[in-house]
Amino acid sequence: MLLAAAPAPASVPPPLQRLDNDLRSAARRLPAAIGLDVVDLDTGYNAGFNAGKSMPAASTIKLPVMVAVFEALAAGHFDLNRRVLLEAQDKDYGSGDLCDALNGTTYAVSDLLDKMIDVSDNTATNMLIRLVGRRTINVEMDSLGLLRTRLLGDVRTDGWSIRSTLRTSPADLAHLLTLMAKGELVDEWSSNEMIAILEADRINTLLPQPLPPDIPIAHKTGSFFDTLNDAGIVYAGSSPYVIAVMTTALPSQDLGRSFIRRISRLAYADELRAGRWRKVQAAAEAPDVRYWTETTP
Repeated sequence: MLLAAAPAPASVPPPLQRLDNDLRSAARRLPAAIGLDVVDLDTGYNAGFNAGKSMPAASTIKLPVMVAVFEALAAGHFDLNRRVLLEAQDKDYGSGDLCDALNGTTYAVSDLLDKMIDVSDNTATNMLIRLVGRRTINVEMDSLGLLRTRLLGDVRTDGWSIRSTLRTSPADLAHLLTLMAKGELVDEWSSNEMIAILEADRINTLLPQPLPPDIPIAHKTGSFFDTLNDAGIVYAGSSPYVIAVMTTALPSQDLGRSFIRRISRLAYADELRAGRWRKVQAAAEAPDVRYWTETTP
């Protein structure tokens, strides 16, 4: 579900000004480290709080890994049917079930992508990181203008070091997803394929939870002890938007879940108001065609 590039807004619509105020007000109340970014895809306007802050990525780092895989596909280095060998070094027991498979089993790249995103399989992620290379992933994220995204190791959930080895920011995640929504991430086919994979995410307890069930959302979550993140494209009718919410140093994950759901509700409500505002403005600015027709010889 690709969207046309949005022109820069001449002025900020009042509902989007309200969104910025609502987000900041909610963020300041949470006793944790917070970063968030919301991009209105119709205008390009963004609202947020600490959006450029470097934070533990947890499994949201799988978004850059997926992008790097599609870059390699577009370059012809391999195709989706390429089989990748499972090695002992790939295994991580924090999420997913590939860690229980026999060493030497092979999996298609397409299967690994689905497992990495839809059930957040860490072993599948490590296999794809090995396939494309950590350095390649970091270089490509640099080339896309991601200032805070760094993959300094494989996904290892058995140590505290994961907080420093996997880093990103809400602004970086939102930038990737905005390019994807416009069909400009790698290319249009790749953007469309990545959106389809993200829409199949089975972990829907954060951003999607407070939204109406018929609202499509292409997103990726991330969690680690005191950390909860979620970032995605929300196709809210005539008001599509990108949202990335990151939390860490949480007193409890329950508090983080409640916060991310609240931000999701606020963003959705204010974006719908923005859509209604745009319709009213368009109607007010449209010429009176009937009057012109009846009075013009």
